[in-house]
Amino acid sequence: MEQAGDFLAETEALAGLLAPLSDAAFDEATQFKGWTLNDVVRHLHFWNRAAGLQLTDEGELVRLLGAAAGGMRAVERDVVRASGQALREEWLATAGEIAALYQRADPKARLKWAGPDMSARSSITARLMETWAHGQEVYDHLGVERVDADRIKNIAHLGVSTFGWTYQVRRMELPPAVPHVRLTAPSGAIWTWGEEGAANAVTGSATEFCQVVTQVRNVSDTKLVVRGPVATQWMAMAQCFAGAAEPPPAPGTRFRRARAA
Repeated sequence: MEQAGDFLAETEALAGLLAPLSDAAFDEATQFKGWTLNDVVRHLHFWNRAAGLQLTDEGELVRLLGAAAGGMRAVERDVVRASGQALREEWLATAGEIAALYQRADPKARLKWAGPDMSARSSITARLMETWAHGQEVYDHLGVERVDADRIKNIAHLGVSTFGWTYQVRRMELPPAVPHVRLTAPSGAIWTWGEEGAANAVTGSATEFCQVVTQVRNVSDTKLVVRGPVATQWMAMAQCFAGAAEPPPAPGTRFRRARAA
């Protein structure tokens, strides 16, 4: 699956960003709920391992998901004991193993998860999305502008396809049609979804659209052009990830910090 390679490439990019840091730097808090860099990498590593169990050991996966339901952060710390550069190396090595597993998997295979079963393609795409989204707090914390690749099309597509989920998880009435989405890719290519000329539309940078649907930026902190009441409502609460309804960050609270001299 192409998405497996994209997941690994995104992981390697983030791991490269973290490579020069001291172990002590991993204890620094980010803008995301005060999570440290250790928390971020530990979270990604734990759920990457869970994704591997989807293919290799469903019984152990069920046990792990049950434990995490009682307190995700505590279980992550209990299962993943490494920190600092040792954690980075362990996470990176495991990500390579997970990518190899999914490259050999049937994309349409139905896999067990915490919520409804999902396809193997959806599972590894979710790992790519999580890596990219949580990676943003690392780039922001370190004051580094991320240079995206067109592999984020996977995330943009997920953002559009979860339009209905955004409303469902909030128990809101679903609008009759998904807004038209027209995005400029990192390469300059144009990606579109939905009916052109629709009254509701979102236009702009693919990176900024992905930032909004993964809730690493408030839409007001982007240059996206949002037209129509449905598109406006959607972008104010878009959520492409599973779990309970989450509010986006408040305006101005997530940003790239000035880089230390």
